[in-house]
Amino acid sequence: MGLRLPSWNYSPPYPGYWQPVTSTINWCEEDYYATPYAAEIINTLTNLMFVLLAFKGIRNCRRHGHDTVFLVAFVGYLLVGTGSLLFHATLKYPMQLVDELSMIYTTCLMNYATFSYSKSRQYSFALAMALVSLAIFITLYYHYLQDPAFHQVAYGILTAVMLARSMYVMEFSLRPSLRNSEENFKRDHRKSMTADQKEVSRSDDLRNAQILSTMWVLIVAGLSIFLSGFGVWQLDNIYCSDLRRWRREMGLPWGILLEGHGWWHLLTGVGAYYYLVWGIWLRHCLNGRQDEYSLVWPSIVSLPTIIRSEYSNGIIAPDFAKKIR
Repeated sequence: MGLRLPSWNYSPPYPGYWQPVTSTINWCEEDYYATPYAAEIINTLTNLMFVLLAFKGIRNCRRHGHDTVFLVAFVGYLLVGTGSLLFHATLKYPMQLVDELSMIYTTCLMNYATFSYSKSRQYSFALAMALVSLAIFITLYYHYLQDPAFHQVAYGILTAVMLARSMYVMEFSLRPSLRNSEENFKRDHRKSMTADQKEVSRSDDLRNAQILSTMWVLIVAGLSIFLSGFGVWQLDNIYCSDLRRWRREMGLPWGILLEGHGWWHLLTGVGAYYYLVWGIWLRHCLNGRQDEYSLVWPSIVSLPTIIRSEYSNGIIAPDFAKKIR
């Protein structure tokens, strides 16, 4: 006889406090099996990851003086998590709009931050108007269609464009900028450099290489976590009937481990947080303030953060990141 972990059966659905369902989409988690006050209890609770990380990011921005656009982005990140929590708790259409449209608006904001950097005031204003117009169009057209596929495609395109632009800026703006600043210093002080200054210059070269390599590790890690969440969510959609049967066979609490949409919340929440931290660090380095700020990321299982260098001893990153050149 095989070993079976202690468990209890799923209960019949409770009469839901928020019924009837008015959202245009329902997920694979069964409704009201745990409490009458939350339609999808796991999908609701896993959004607390967004809430906790949003407050962590907001606190960090205020304490360490990061650009205001990232403070606003973390507020948007908080709105995404709160909206999703309310949507999954109620399965009401207005809460669905709060959840899904806040994702669009926050991503538009990050596109503005990415594309407007170092541009003229006229360019930045035109870009802002274009993104506001795009957000309004997506809002109205999505409300007209009421097709979640349209939202998912729009969000995917905006995210892909934002990531591609950020990576381009890192490689084709930041890398040459760091290299040129050091080369110019060496050329201007070639004859007058003391031994100590040469040592500092070599140290700066190593630091710049470490910054770029660790940035790549950070964004690849964040993107991998995000895409893993997307993959699990797709499996949840494709194999929903099988997953529901397996959950009931496993019983509670073990069945909740097969709630793929809940894993989507956890993994994309962490992945999006990694992107925002990377964006903060990239902005400081583009502004020539890499000596003033440091990445603190002690291990791959810890959450990265950017702090003023006076609170640290330089880049604190996982050993594997430090070894990449």
